[in-house]
Amino acid sequence: MEERLVGSTGLRVSALGLGTLTWSRDTDEHEAAEQLRDFVEAGGTLLDTAASYADGSAEELIGHLLRTAVSRDDVVLCTKAGVRHSPGGRVVDASRGALLSSLDGSLERLGTDHVDLWLVQTPDPRTPLAETVSALELALASGRARYVGLSNHPGWQTARAATLLGPGRLAAVEVEYSLLQRGVEREVVPAAADLGVGVLAWSPLGRGVLTGKYRRAVPADSRAASAHLAGFVEPYLGREAAPVVEALVTAADGLARSPLEVALGWVLGRPQVASAVVGARTAAQLRAALTAQTDLPDAITAALDEVSAPVVGYPERR
Repeated sequence: MEERLVGSTGLRVSALGLGTLTWSRDTDEHEAAEQLRDFVEAGGTLLDTAASYADGSAEELIGHLLRTAVSRDDVVLCTKAGVRHSPGGRVVDASRGALLSSLDGSLERLGTDHVDLWLVQTPDPRTPLAETVSALELALASGRARYVGLSNHPGWQTARAATLLGPGRLAAVEVEYSLLQRGVEREVVPAAADLGVGVLAWSPLGRGVLTGKYRRAVPADSRAASAHLAGFVEPYLGREAAPVVEALVTAADGLARSPLEVALGWVLGRPQVASAVVGARTAAQLRAALTAQTDLPDAITAALDEVSAPVVGYPERR
């Protein structure tokens, strides 16, 4: 698998990252272990998780698999902090104390003394950005994180955080980016390019919709049929997305490839994108991405650019 630098840093990650949003919830230990082994054997390195995934159980499962399935040295471990679930619902807290406490909990669950990349998961309107950035500085200074970044933040906050941290210290921004979600091209991607920050694209398959499996109906074993994830997929099942999906399928047919391959190829060809983070419930689904040919002819890229602009939608952050 191709390896890419993250922005202007020396951090190297695989072009495809492995997301773990469903681990310990819809993906059990056996499937997760098979996914991780297949991913590493294919040359994958970027393993993406968050303290909030399955309320920390995803990190616990990863920690177990890094002792039993693959070596910790085989992966570039990325986790996120700033969101937790309470009896009252989702809580966003990017204060210094909450972030550092979350990082310590992540390290314990993951069974490691450091993560390779640590991200603030979402903006916190109640906490000054300078305080949030101070937590990133402390994580770097203490060695608990080798690189730091942001996730789902707007362009102006990305630029401000990079300024507060100093040149070259904000490594990455992780954002939703696909043919069905191009809003980040307005400010985030240009800011990242100017600042030398790498872009990690989550949900490059449009929450699964760009595989084409939802064109006729909702499969019983799909995310849209899951009690936990139906609301995650639903924003892309409307009429606005349909022309993009149909154009993608047409392009894939013309290239004798799958829609998945073409959708990944489009994202990986965008400026500043270091890795496309794919999440699969099963090992069989993941293998389809790992074996994909992701280079696209310029004419196909241009046609997809045209049909997918303007931006289709702005669903909620994960």
